[in-house]
Amino acid sequence: MPAAARPEDDASDGAYAGKEGIQRMPTVTTSMTTEAAKTSTGVPRAGTSRGGAHVAGVDDGVFSRTVDADTVVGRATSAHRFPGRRRVEVVANDRLAPGVHRLVLHDAYIARHAKPAQFIDLYSANPLRLMPRPLGVCETSGDVASVVFAVVGTGTEEFSRLSPGDGVDVLGPLGRSYDLGRPANYVLVGGGLGVPPLISAAQSLSARDDCRVTALFGYRDARFADDIVHPYADRLESIVNAEGNVIDLLDRLEGELIGSDLPPVILSCGPTPMMKAVAGWASQRGVPCQFSLEQRMGCGYGTCVTCTVDTVEGRLKVCTDGPVFTTERLGWGEGR
Repeated sequence: MPAAARPEDDASDGAYAGKEGIQRMPTVTTSMTTEAAKTSTGVPRAGTSRGGAHVAGVDDGVFSRTVDADTVVGRATSAHRFPGRRRVEVVANDRLAPGVHRLVLHDAYIARHAKPAQFIDLYSANPLRLMPRPLGVCETSGDVASVVFAVVGTGTEEFSRLSPGDGVDVLGPLGRSYDLGRPANYVLVGGGLGVPPLISAAQSLSARDDCRVTALFGYRDARFADDIVHPYADRLESIVNAEGNVIDLLDRLEGELIGSDLPPVILSCGPTPMMKAVAGWASQRGVPCQFSLEQRMGCGYGTCVTCTVDTVEGRLKVCTDGPVFTTERLGWGEGR
């Protein structure tokens, strides 16, 4: 998903932020549930529904609902603006491994516009959980898009219980994507819940005849994403902690990667120590890298300044300046 969620960060499960080409904060589009929900001064009073559905245990705290996706996207498109928060339908919710789920959502705008490494904000139905959970787009098909996430707190636990036909609020796609412009052997190096944006990259690259896709995935134990990326990869190698790590995979394939007719370009996402190790390996061999960073996040569009990261240009926001950064921009590489 964005990237792997952290147990201690229940306010922002995942690790992505930013918006491709968006220069202003998107507006949240809402409408009152009934005219009676307003006082004589026009200020909304608390109601009992959200998105047309009762929120269990929150009888007095909800006073508005999010407008459906078609309405929000239609209004935004006619005004030449980025669509705001909207309600979409859950198509499927699959358990890939213990504590790991793939959520499939019906949203034509995300499906048609999301680029590799971009993410979406998912919002809890509980108004007491104000901050969204940023989750990286994994696959798109037709009018649907999927995200993969780990259950690490109350927010993601709520999402794990969503069923087909349920509604959930989303915003996106957000974030700056990987640069896939050059013909290359794209080496996708992912760790744990950092693999979804790499699967998106593999899907995008698989439609081209001037590229090769080599996927190198590392897992704690269950290889939950191998079957998903397999149709898009020319070569897939994975490893679990008991066997080694992704640097072992890079070492094993070094001769093949460096000696290829297509120059290698590494795309990586996962825990920061892993990505720094990948940057060091690549720097020693002159291989360019792009990293989709994992970082705590509040809003997802540059307002809260929670997700800053140190770069050679100073502190930048992972949400609006990333999440994708090059080795050079981060100042990573040999010895870092």
